[in-house]
Amino acid sequence: MATLNYKHLRYFWMVAKTGSIAKAAAQLHLTPQSISGQLTEFADSLGVTLFRRAGRNLEITDTGRRVARYAEEIFTTGDALLELVRDKGLTTAMSFRVGCADSVSKLIACKLVQPALTMSEPVRLICREGRLDSLVAELAVHRLDLVIADRPIPPQFSVRAYSHLLGQSAMSAFATPALAERLGQAFPACLNDAPLLLPGEDFAIHQRLLRWFEHIDVHPNVVGEFDDSAMMKAFGQSGAGIFFAPTVIAPQVCRQYGVVVVGQVDTVVEQVYALSTERRMRHPATLAISALARDELFV
Repeated sequence: MATLNYKHLRYFWMVAKTGSIAKAAAQLHLTPQSISGQLTEFADSLGVTLFRRAGRNLEITDTGRRVARYAEEIFTTGDALLELVRDKGLTTAMSFRVGCADSVSKLIACKLVQPALTMSEPVRLICREGRLDSLVAELAVHRLDLVIADRPIPPQFSVRAYSHLLGQSAMSAFATPALAERLGQAFPACLNDAPLLLPGEDFAIHQRLLRWFEHIDVHPNVVGEFDDSAMMKAFGQSGAGIFFAPTVIAPQVCRQYGVVVVGQVDTVVEQVYALSTERRMRHPATLAISALARDELFV
């Protein structure tokens, strides 16, 4: 079976574009005899007639026109490739594509990803946010390098990927100062009948909180469930209810949302995982995230 000789294809393409062997030879800095010989070899290797003589001129055949259209696409794509690799802005920055599940606190995700922007080697950060199942699907086809999630990869997901525990944190309850003053009792009894903003069912912490309420026999008034942690905190900032967030980010939550800590629950923890197609993480940005989680965030 014949293999495509791209040098011969380029010579043919130049003859087809210029309309003559002499003009193509001038552009390619070759002799007309050399071009003519290469064209004959190319046509013979394909087993087709690309040009026919029309007096002293060459006339391209229908088959030659079809071959020329493919050659146009091939060499146009090749020129685009050369422009891409010559773009120093792209070649000097290593891309790092990370997905963040909706159920992970944006404050935690931001803290974890931050080291990727301060590495000695330039990194172009690409962040995606969405449901865990969609992000894992993107990870499986290598459209993402890493997914930050609040649980390991569910067993029903038939993907070749691995779950790396980055750390875990106890949970704290937060409320506006005005709402906290109205609670009256000590924590956690003060949560009984109090307005509560609960993470949605897609959050791993959802069921853990419900089990904890049942265990301590406290029954808050759930006034809202949220599939977005930032939206839940925004409602908490407005005084709509008490909400829970990881204790490791309590100072940032208080400062950003103007709330105070009502109490801490050490027996209910939120876990944070890095999901990767690598059994052992090797990407420099991923290693930097793991080191920050281990040495600072979840100490």
